[in-house]
Amino acid sequence: MTTILIIEDEPLAAKDLQKTLAQCGAHIEVLSVLQGVQEATAWFGNNPEPDLLFCDIQLADGVSFDLFNLVQIDCPVIFTTAYDEYALRAFKLNSIDYLLKPIDRDDIERALTKFHRWKAQSIQPDIRTQIADAVRDMQSLSAHEQTPTLRFKSRFLVHGKGAMLIIPVEEIALFVKDEVIYLITLDGKRHLTDYQTMEELEELVNPTDFFRANRQTIVRLAAVAGFKTEFTGKVQVGIKNMPQFFVDVSREKAGAFKKWLG
Repeated sequence: MTTILIIEDEPLAAKDLQKTLAQCGAHIEVLSVLQGVQEATAWFGNNPEPDLLFCDIQLADGVSFDLFNLVQIDCPVIFTTAYDEYALRAFKLNSIDYLLKPIDRDDIERALTKFHRWKAQSIQPDIRTQIADAVRDMQSLSAHEQTPTLRFKSRFLVHGKGAMLIIPVEEIALFVKDEVIYLITLDGKRHLTDYQTMEELEELVNPTDFFRANRQTIVRLAAVAGFKTEFTGKVQVGIKNMPQFFVDVSREKAGAFKKWLG
């Protein structure tokens, strides 16, 4: 039996990963699904290490690399991420696997095969050292890279009256899912898109400029007029030029939202 811990702050992504792991065989047991660095730090303080860790890089309360500075983790790690392979080539050099979202069964089976090969080695590599080396290499790569390593959309196609319209990112206020997904511009106009999931959209926009406020809404920083924190800890966000429209951010994501605002 292989025990697996998942650290993933997007519930749908975590659910899909669990489902795919279950399809890979009955010899896998998912111990828990954690959503952030703080929760994972507490978990490792009270539980034995899993055999394998699946870990998203971007989490609601920081980046998963922070976890390895707080807790000694010696089990192998498979990172899951929306980053381009070019940006993560450093990980290939350190025998730490990573999966680019969206993740399919073939990706996971290949990663599990790599894990089993690692486990079968008579002298197993120092995972903690490899993680530190990989993080350092990636930070160095990011500091010296001359061309963008992440490919975000600069414009979106939407449905207009009898024609398709091109909306530059600079004109977007937010994306809203209401059975279908709409793009709403800064002037308050709503346009139908062909996107099926908010997760798909989330991969296409720059997280510096866009924030997944809740399951139905991705908001752009330039559209935020202000916010107030309710007694429950939930944040209510006002949108420019839309005085009757508010976006709710859950208590769990409130900290990440305020950090995103700068």
